[in-house]
Amino acid sequence: MNTAPLILVAEDEDLMRAIVARLLEDAGYRVAGVASAEEALEKFAAEDVAVTLTDIRMAGMDGLTLLDRIKDIDAEAIVIVMTAYSSVDSAVAALRKGAYDYVTKPFVNEDLLQSVKNAIRQRELFRENRQLRRELDRRYCFSELIGTSAALESVFRLVEKVASTNTNILIQGESGTGKELVARAIHHNSPRAAFPFVAINCGALPETLLESELFGHTKGAFTGAIASKPGLLRSAEGGTILLDEVGEISSAMQVRLLRALQEHEVTPVGSSAPVAFDARIICATNRDLEKEVAVGRFREDLFYRLNVIEVHLPPLRERREDIPLLVRHFITRTAREQQRPEKSVEPPAMSAFINYVWPGNVRELQNAIERAFTLSGEQIDLDSLPPRVRDAAAGHLSTRDPDGLRPTLEEIERRHIFETLVSVNQDKARAANILGIDLSTLYRKLKRYDAV
Repeated sequence: MNTAPLILVAEDEDLMRAIVARLLEDAGYRVAGVASAEEALEKFAAEDVAVTLTDIRMAGMDGLTLLDRIKDIDAEAIVIVMTAYSSVDSAVAALRKGAYDYVTKPFVNEDLLQSVKNAIRQRELFRENRQLRRELDRRYCFSELIGTSAALESVFRLVEKVASTNTNILIQGESGTGKELVARAIHHNSPRAAFPFVAINCGALPETLLESELFGHTKGAFTGAIASKPGLLRSAEGGTILLDEVGEISSAMQVRLLRALQEHEVTPVGSSAPVAFDARIICATNRDLEKEVAVGRFREDLFYRLNVIEVHLPPLRERREDIPLLVRHFITRTAREQQRPEKSVEPPAMSAFINYVWPGNVRELQNAIERAFTLSGEQIDLDSLPPRVRDAAAGHLSTRDPDGLRPTLEEIERRHIFETLVSVNQDKARAANILGIDLSTLYRKLKRYDAV
């Protein structure tokens, strides 16, 4: 069975139609030649046509009307128009209507073949995008947590099992792996979906402010408390609250949180009367809480209260097979946001995306795609990638240390952070954005590296 792309040729001059058909057949394409736009429309509706090549001037329905009718059937249909030199204005009108390209008669054979070749490539890109959209639709309930790897599939299965329950969930994973996306997926697939989803970054607030934000306060409880506030646990009534970076809270705050979870009630700051709340608790952290418990930095009883069900999100470097799908997803999103056509990725650039270690995980990948899309031409190439990603194509990020051993992932991350800070003149807020991590996370990492 011949599976070559089918080219539909609509040309009312018999000799010209035969010449074009022979040229395309010799190039390996299947060709369906018709003598009128009406016949072309019937053929297009009945066959899987890759590219339609139509003359503009034909008896009866002309090529521009045919273009409109084909686009009504399939908005992504690829149409190339043929016109005489004296009718270039008509070709321009066709481009405005959505034609992919035009060729002028008499045409150079190589120009026509190149136009058709480019059109076939464009069609393949459209089909890839359709597949991507189907994949995104299939995963819509998972709030754009995208991937088909075995590691991520196990996360999907676990989310589907626990979503309908009221069990506390602990989501663990590195920064940028999508912990909040998983929490939202659990909420939106639960009986609580019609009620609020509230998220708070526990590591971004000082203890006194965190207590007020979570538990609420009464009017006059402290300077600036000009009105009573219910707090986020009560604001999420009937729904779900995500306590992000829960591993960062102080020992004193851990005691208050444990009591709130045990009793399902809070005591607002400035009040002695507890108030009940009904919200599902999901916690997330990039710390290993079991190790934190072992060294005495996290309460064991609170850990077991939070960790009824654990969801572990793998870092991007452990699911590299998902990277091409993520790349296409972020290209599609960036193109939509910038109101520009989508772009393909040159193989060396895709290789760099796949080989890079991504210490900032999916968030860093998204930032890299936005940068590359903005700086690149028709295709995303190596030159448009951040230097640290571009170097991965040649394995520069995996060079050995002076002792002959490969650096650890922590060492690679440390170098990456310091190089990024140098590139932005130590602007930590900007560096955190480039790295795809929160500013508070950057400070914690620098503290660990004794750099603050």
